[in-house]
Amino acid sequence: MHTLSILLKKEFVLFRRNKFMPKMVLMFPIMAMLVIPLVTTMDVKNVNVAVVDLDKSKISRRVISDMQASSNLTLSLYAEVYGDALRAVEKGDADVILQIPADYEKKLVNGNPPAISLSANGVNATKGQLGAQYLSQSIIKTLKTLNTEQGIVLPEENVFIQNRYNSTLDYRIYMIPALMIILVIMICGFLPALNLVGEKETGTIEQINVSPVSRLTFTLSKLIPYWIIGLVVLSLAMMIAWLAYGLVPTGSILTIYIATLLFSFVMSGFGIAIANCSSTMQQSMYVMFFFIIIFQLMSGLMTPIDSMPQWAQYITYAIPPRYFIEIMRSVYLKGASLVELWTDIAMLAGFAVIISVIAVFTYKKQS
Repeated sequence: MHTLSILLKKEFVLFRRNKFMPKMVLMFPIMAMLVIPLVTTMDVKNVNVAVVDLDKSKISRRVISDMQASSNLTLSLYAEVYGDALRAVEKGDADVILQIPADYEKKLVNGNPPAISLSANGVNATKGQLGAQYLSQSIIKTLKTLNTEQGIVLPEENVFIQNRYNSTLDYRIYMIPALMIILVIMICGFLPALNLVGEKETGTIEQINVSPVSRLTFTLSKLIPYWIIGLVVLSLAMMIAWLAYGLVPTGSILTIYIATLLFSFVMSGFGIAIANCSSTMQQSMYVMFFFIIIFQLMSGLMTPIDSMPQWAQYITYAIPPRYFIEIMRSVYLKGASLVELWTDIAMLAGFAVIISVIAVFTYKKQS
């Protein structure tokens, strides 16, 4: 422990004396949180729909059938009650709930039907909004067809739309937790890799190689500072989200910090492992950029996983950010608890252990 404390002190002194890293840790989250939410947009497809048909009539079956024929809509659940459909939305198995009220056909023929209800998952503002629009257009098209075929008079208000978890469909509310994840990826992934390779290039690591410091102690001395920095960066980003956008977590902040700590283990261990296998800073940066681009594109961070090809969706299970993204958005927008997210927490913990072990064993001391 004494050796580890000395090495940690060295790391913090080097970090403080570095002209670039402290500025990056401070300015990068500030600029990212203030600028990116204002300029980023997204498109989606393959919207999953949970149907609650309380009418069970010929017209309700026609509405559902036409909805299934749409290339952008998929029937993911046929529920008997609204509660079952809502649980599917909470689990992420459905994006929009279509509820057809009882006696809808009878009242439609009489010219005074109740509105069909759509509940969109506002956690993903873009997918919820577009999904509700796609479904609303499908229903209106079906009703217009019935009007032509059977002379049924359409009501003024055909569909009532409700957005769950993000009632205003503000895209920034969906995007800001994703930005926090990008910050942790960049800070906890790049900085330890650059730090270690920098020591290789300057030759100072040779002093460690000829010392009795164990591989575990040396690796921990490189990882622990960035675990702390990751939590500091997240705290700064959460404060900016609160002050600039009024966004605060609906669920427990403790759950967010536990998940962030585990994800910091993953990314810092990943960065150290890359640095251990790299001889120059340029080489380590190219490799890190390659993996980070994959993380951002295939983890559900920028594009919904459901919109990817099936083979790509299977690959995402091996990408650690996938689980951290689900945790952050669920806690921030749904108020999910640690118990409800235990699967994602367990997967992050598993990745943290595996990648940390790889980081330790890829460090080779050379006398």
